Amino acid sequence: MKIDIYNLQAQKVGDLSLSEKIFNSKAPEILISRYLHVYLSNQRHAYAKTKGRGEIAGTTKKMWAQKGTGRARHSSAKAPQFVGGGVAHGPRGNQNYQLSFPKKQKKLVQSAILTKFAKAKSISVIDQFKQLPPKTKEAWKFIDLMEKQIEILSKSKKIGIITSGSLDNVKRAFRNIPGFTLLSLKSLNLYQLANQNYLLFSQKAITDLTK
Repeated sequence: MKIDIYNLQAQKVGDLSLSEKIFNSKAPEILISRYLHVYLSNQRHAYAKTKGRGEIAGTTKKMWAQKGTGRARHSSAKAPQFVGGGVAHGPRGNQNYQLSFPKKQKKLVQSAILTKFAKAKSISVIDQFKQLPPKTKEAWKFIDLMEKQIEILSKSKKIGIITSGSLDNVKRAFRNIPGFTLLSLKSLNLYQLANQNYLLFSQKAITDLTK
């Protein structure tokens, strides 16, 4: 499978053969779903907390006498059955939502996600990304030219830009444009990767990924 290489003028300057090992994964799509479930669960925090009967402010005096009233026996108004009393078996704010995911399977998930983009022809490589001027105006100009060349890109609302490392000029150029996510190959977030509609790789990033 081959993808096109473009320069900063959105001109096609060549093509690149994708690694079959990375961009033609046989891993089932359900694996992606499982990883995303684990990732989102690990981002969750326990904020809900209720007070038990021992944490409610007020007197501990019995509601009424133990015997002689004809009514049921009760302790103080802090009991859970009374309005304003403590909550029985409520959340305590210490719930653990952390899940684990095997590292070997995480690599399979990365390949499965990239395979989906490759089969949908939603990947392009940009040559000399380092030479992009660090200006939002220049980034808009570049994207406008690219959208005229690639129809799928023009219809994409979420575009991921993947570089080998953090490029300050690319970051400054695209950080104020909505719909663009800057991803580094050194700390690739698979959740953000899967959440994109189109991927723009720097040529160094696609080369390092293959290695």
